[in-house]
Amino acid sequence: MNSIGCEKSDKGKILMSYVPITSTVGTAAAAAAAARARKEEEEMTKYNSDDLEGWEFKIMRSTWGHFGKREKFQKICDEEAVAGWEMVEKFDNYRVRFKRRIERRSNDRHMQTDPYRTSPGSGGSAGKLGLILGITLALLGVLFFLVNATGGAPLPWTMITAVGLGVIFIGMTVLLKKR
Repeated sequence: MNSIGCEKSDKGKILMSYVPITSTVGTAAAAAAAARARKEEEEMTKYNSDDLEGWEFKIMRSTWGHFGKREKFQKICDEEAVAGWEMVEKFDNYRVRFKRRIERRSNDRHMQTDPYRTSPGSGGSAGKLGLILGITLALLGVLFFLVNATGGAPLPWTMITAVGLGVIFIGMTVLLKKR
């Protein structure tokens, strides 16, 4: 078996037994970036006790960068305004802080959307990402089943199929991002 998890069968064909997909370095980098973002969110606007009295705050996050698209950003701000939320600051295309008077909570039960949502859209980014990952994993499962059921496919066909799955994955991501 070599470093990427390939081994040769007794017929000389290359079999894919596993491909490592996680990275400790990548995970640590993502955690560090998230910690920096949280610190920035806490330190960007300074509040004194009078500024906080009678207000509640929330930060909306968009995995897809919706806040960088003027029309989508305005639509999101308008939706939040219905529940009494006012935009305080836009950190970047992925994060925006809102505030509202505590008294506005009394109207929450009449809202059509969740007034405490923290991601834009009805399904949220997690639903789209789950759909992409689910379809991709299903396609990978079919690929590995076919490779193992046929006693191992020649490497070029395995690679062509893997590239094809990658193209499908990227295509689905682009289509969902445009929504």
